Amino acid sequence: MEHIETDLLVIGWGKAGKSLAKALGSAGRDVVLVEQSDQMYGGGCINIACVPTKALVHQAELRRGESPAEWFASAVGKRDALTDKLRAANHAMLENVDAVTLVDGRARFVGAREVEVSAGSDVLRISASTVVINTGTVPARPDLPGADGARVHDSRTIQHVDPLPQRLAVVGGGFIGMEFAGMFARFGSEVTLLDGADRLLPGEDTDVAEAVAAALADAGVEVIHGARAQEIVDHGDSVSVAYASGSVDADAVLLATGRRPATDGLDLAAAGVDVDERGYVVVDDQLRTSADGVFAVGDVNGGPQFTYISFDDHRIVLDQLAGTGTRRTTDRVAVPTTTFITPPLSRVGLSETEARAQGLDVHVVVKPVAEIAAMPRPKILGETHGLIKLVVDADTGLLLGATLFCVDSQELVNLVALAMRAGVRASDLRDSIWTHPSSTEALNEVLAGLPR
Repeated sequence: MEHIETDLLVIGWGKAGKSLAKALGSAGRDVVLVEQSDQMYGGGCINIACVPTKALVHQAELRRGESPAEWFASAVGKRDALTDKLRAANHAMLENVDAVTLVDGRARFVGAREVEVSAGSDVLRISASTVVINTGTVPARPDLPGADGARVHDSRTIQHVDPLPQRLAVVGGGFIGMEFAGMFARFGSEVTLLDGADRLLPGEDTDVAEAVAAALADAGVEVIHGARAQEIVDHGDSVSVAYASGSVDADAVLLATGRRPATDGLDLAAAGVDVDERGYVVVDDQLRTSADGVFAVGDVNGGPQFTYISFDDHRIVLDQLAGTGTRRTTDRVAVPTTTFITPPLSRVGLSETEARAQGLDVHVVVKPVAEIAAMPRPKILGETHGLIKLVVDADTGLLLGATLFCVDSQELVNLVALAMRAGVRASDLRDSIWTHPSSTEALNEVLAGLPR
């Protein structure tokens, strides 16, 4: 058995891992990166998650009177061409760094900072001064009769469903469920979303949830609330999902019921790495695990499951390996999020409900997008669903949070988040000069509702 030693071993080719490998490898440190699938070079974001799903959302939004099945097949082809290109570019990015060795195979810990990598009958043992676990998450299949049926998909396999289902049942009313429901409705499927809660987005303000529900309804999505799936039955040429008060017939089912850590076969116990009750790797605020010299970055550590959080994870670990060692997860302030329904729903900071629950004295300004005269861009694009809502501290005038359910919100929320981190007052955003026509200029009109 061949045995190699290295400064850094990264298990999994996600955003944090590849960024660490490139940074330290470019600095001359010996790095080994192990990935079990050649279809995951570059990580989940570019291959199965953020990029390909948003490419499909975009193509769905472009469809007008074209044949649903043909348009979907063309969209999948464009999706695949994009991921192929990005995967190759990511591989080349590290392959061209002399100090980085790329290894294909499945890693398994055999001791502290020591793994065996298997690829067929070949086995390689790797010892490292530092190990970074970067294996991400995978869709969680519920313990549901029929959940393993041929017509049942998760968020990864549904992207290549063939043919486009005329009827799609989506189980799960969370962000992933809503995103795919809206997407497939725009591709031309009849979509029924089974939501176990009493309303969509139970953690959001009621007016926001109602605006999202209206947008999905206008896209053709039927939402059934209080519908917890109990059984999936394959009828050969169709499938049905039963819940307490009825059932839904469909051609395909999407299970959007959460994710779980991808740690199967790693044998974390052999390295002394602790996990929590859900199986996520336990880390401190500098992403150190219970094992000396072993870190866990990205989704596998149970933190917020976003690519940009994974990228910040790499900064924290890099700072310990080649910096001052002072960066921490607790440094993160005003972290924005976006759910890519149509239009995208973006959030940062506190909602109105959260602020009032904390007893804060706040001013709240909100306006439906269709009524914002100083924001013509949604009208130009023909997408006027949504609202813009901002929560402002009544004493200081500082922004406490924002909900941006509108065209371009994935960009606008970054500006608002930066303003919150920099201590920019809401009145400064209100009185600033913004380009026209843009989505940013909505801040002039919406924030004009603040007391002078």
